[in-house]
Formats: sequence, C-alpha cells, structure tokens
Amino acid sequence: MLSQQLLEEVRTWIADDPDQITAQQLTHYIETGNTEALTRCFSGFLQFGTAGLRGPLGPGPSCMNRAVVSRTAAGLAIFMKRRGLRSIVIGRDARHGSEDFARDTAEIMAGAGFEVNFLPRPLPTPVLAFAVRQLNLDVGVMVTASHNPATDNGYKVYLGGVIDGVPYEGSQIISPIDQEIFADILSVSSLKNIPRGSQWNILDEKIIRSYVHRTAATVTSPRDIKVVYSAMHGVGTETLRSVFHAAGFAEPILVSAQAEPDPDFPTTPFPNPEEPGAINLALETARSFDADIVIANDPDADRCAVAIKDGNWRMLRGDEVGAILGEYIARHNTQGVFANSIVSSSLLAKIAAHYKIVFAETLTGFKYLSKIPDLTFGYEEALGYCIDSKSVNDKDGISAALKIVDIAAELKSRGSSLGEFLAEISAQYGYFYTSQISLRVNHLSELTRTMENLRRNFPQEIAGYQVVRFADLAQPHDGLPATDGIRFWLGEAIRIIIRPSGTEPKIKCYIEIIKHGDSAHEDALATLSQIREPLTQLFVNS
Repeated sequence: MLSQQLLEEVRTWIADDPDQITAQQLTHYIETGNTEALTRCFSGFLQFGTAGLRGPLGPGPSCMNRAVVSRTAAGLAIFMKRRGLRSIVIGRDARHGSEDFARDTAEIMAGAGFEVNFLPRPLPTPVLAFAVRQLNLDVGVMVTASHNPATDNGYKVYLGGVIDGVPYEGSQIISPIDQEIFADILSVSSLKNIPRGSQWNILDEKIIRSYVHRTAATVTSPRDIKVVYSAMHGVGTETLRSVFHAAGFAEPILVSAQAEPDPDFPTTPFPNPEEPGAINLALETARSFDADIVIANDPDADRCAVAIKDGNWRMLRGDEVGAILGEYIARHNTQGVFANSIVSSSLLAKIAAHYKIVFAETLTGFKYLSKIPDLTFGYEEALGYCIDSKSVNDKDGISAALKIVDIAAELKSRGSSLGEFLAEISAQYGYFYTSQISLRVNHLSELTRTMENLRRNFPQEIAGYQVVRFADLAQPHDGLPATDGIRFWLGEAIRIIIRPSGTEPKIKCYIEIIKHGDSAHEDALATLSQIREPLTQLFVNS
C-alpha cells in the first residue's frame, strides 16, 4: 500500500524533474500501484562521497538521473561559491546518460557565473584529470561509472590547487570535503529557481594533444613489440592509439568487438578486466596474431590490465604489474616517493627499501595516493597506476599501458620477458602472492552488517592458522586514518584485509601470502587453497 507521505514525495519530485522520461516512469509507477519500485527509487538521496556519485540509472532521488545530477551540480556550485572557486572543466564517457548529465552540469555552472570548460567529446578520465592541472582550473567533473555495469552511471569530482592545506593538484576529493559538498547538495530543495546558462568554452584538440605528447614523452626508446589492445567498449581507443603513435610504437592490434564505445557493453556485462572472462576476446586476438603482450583498459581508461604469454596466456595481477613498474622505475629514478594502498602488496615497500626510496602507505583509493607530495610512482592493486603525477595526479591507464609496453619491449630486445622479470623480482625479495575474494550483495546495508559482525565475532584461528595479529582499521592504525576495514595476520606470512568496496556493492577480502624458495609459487597456491573456503565462509556467515 502506497503511503500518503511517499505519494506526496513522489509527486513533488515529478513536478521538479527536468526529464520527462523519468517523470513519466514515476507517474506510471503511481498509476500501477508499484509500491516496490517507488520505495526503491525513494530510499534516500543517492549517496555522495569521495567517489562522487555512482548508482543505477533510473528515476527518483536514489538513482542516477538528470534531476539527481542537476541537484548535485547545484550543490557543487554552492560549495564553489563559498570556497571562492571560479572555474570548472567537465568531461564524460560514452555511457547512457553521460552526455545529458555533463550538459546539465555545464548549464548550471554557467548559470552560476563560473568559467565553464567542456571537453570536446567522450574521453578517458585521465584526460579530464590532466586538464584540471594543465589549465590551472579549480574543479573538474567527470561523468563516468568507470567499470560498473551498463545499468550504472556516476559523477567524479576533482579539485585543483591546495584546499584546506590538502594538495589536491587535480585529484579526486577526500573527506571532509565530500561531506561538505553533500550537505550543499541536500540543501537544494528544488530545481525550478536554479538559473541555467548556455555559454561555455568547448576545449579544442590542443588539450588532447598536450596530454598525448606529455604521456608519450614518458618513454624514450621505442622498440619492436606486438601489442593487442581492448578498450572494453569504452573511450580509450583513440587516445591510446594517439599516445602509442606519438611515442613511436607500432599501431596496437585492436580487439575489434570491444574497440568502439558501446554503452551496452555487449561482450562483457561487467566491463572490468578483473572480472572472470572479461579479457577472453583479447586473449583470443593475441593468440591469433601471435602477440607479445595484451593491454586492456576499463571503459574510462583510468585502469590498466596486462596479460602475458607465460607458458599459456594469463592476466597479471594488479600487484604483479605494480611490482614490474616499481622495480623498473626504481632502477632508473630513486628520487621522490613510492606509495601504494593498504590492500596492495607489501612488495613495493621492499623494493623502495632496497633502493633507499621513501615509501608511504595510504588508505584504499587513488584519492589518497594522489595527495602524497613528490609522488614518483604509486599504485593500487585494482589496476590503478600513476607514473607521472605532475601530469595526471590520478591513476592513468593510458600512461601505465605505454610504460609497461616499453618495459616489455626493452626486455624482448634483450631476449627476456615480463615473466622472467617477475621471476627475477621474486628471487630478490621473495614471492609475494596476492589474491582476492569478492562477494556481491543486494543492498549496501549488508556491507555494514557484515563488517559489524566480523568485529564482534572474530575467530582466533582460520584453517588451522592462528590469528597472530588483528587490527580494526575503524581506529587510526600504523599512521593511517580510520577506515572501514579489518586487517589480520595468519602466522607471519599471510596477511588478510577485509573491507567493503568503495565503488560497488561488494565485500572484498584481500589475501597476501609470502613464500621463498624454488617452490614458492606452488606453496603459495597450496596455502591459498587451504584458506580460501574458510575465509569465504567467514564473511558469508557474518
């Protein structure tokens, strides 16, 4: 039974909705008495946090739509005026709704009197981050849901310069700024009186050429190598091809079925290279062309996946790519700071110590890594890498792709390979095996309940291994601020971190197993086999 209170809330929202399509959807729900749909669409305003907005497309305040995005833009405008920020650049990917959401944002920002810049077409997120810094702008907005399913969209916010003593310099927002903006969003009671403008600057190709040339300059000695590339139905193809050409590398072989933007993601329902089967088409293409290496970006091209021919073709774990980049960069540049996120492998710390490079560990997410001054190399295990923070102060799947291909080409010229380079790293530091268990949930409230139960009822042993250390990361720990997660060790060589995903309705369990000796790989797999099911049951039953 539809309550009078909910009915009035829905009707008020319909009257204020700038989009006839979503307004008609809600009207249809009322006329058909679809209480379930209305309750789902009106379960609170879509949460705005450090990742901005991200959620399913649909009508009402709990979904991604023009009304929600317009209120978000209006709230962001309030924040900007209060903080004395005057300029913004807006970018978008090619997802359903992205063009409309970007235009709504531009209109509201123009109506508020700001200098509004618009990227000329759907482009990778790193180009947006680059533009914020290159053009010395105050704010950047990227309309994208990154690697989420086709039914989702999102809205990332970047800041330029230094705010509240935090060196944003073209990176994503962190707390408490996100909560300040969210409060401003919630203060927007109606869109009727929000002025809209039509005057903004559509940036020309110069900004894209600047990004391409700066990225291409990160390598100096292009060599022969055959690369297969997948854009995962996203917006990476054009920019990556331009970068490779400018750097002097041969044209990558495209995975044709995934090369052009397609908001329906027809070949992979979850367009994240880490998802099972997502890069199968790329591997098939690599076998057909006898390629040397496979590169895949996620749809907004800020993440980079790598697959190599190591006996059979296999995708490298994010931590393996991080180790390759870290070791290679350390051999050529010991200045600045190396850093990775808390859930990433501890191997990078070992590499940094070996080369006497300053190392830092941060909370999960590039929004934290990018705040480290003088960052020479930073990465997170979820396929995010930063090799040139002065250019893109965020993860950049295009520059990472170029650098890893450059390393692979150099190794090939010496009769070696990325697989052999990894073996060399393991011989030097030990074998650091990482794996992950993810559990998708139906509602975000399940994540909170699971974490609370784990904290209250944590076991003393798992799969015969004693829990020797336990840290509730909800309290500041090891120099890190509080975050929602737990970290514990089984013996001295198995580290486990459990936390909710920041971008998807998942609970994630990160496993690191450290082994030494000739049988290290086999020993690590055996240990993983022992602990995987008990760990899975641990948070399934919580």
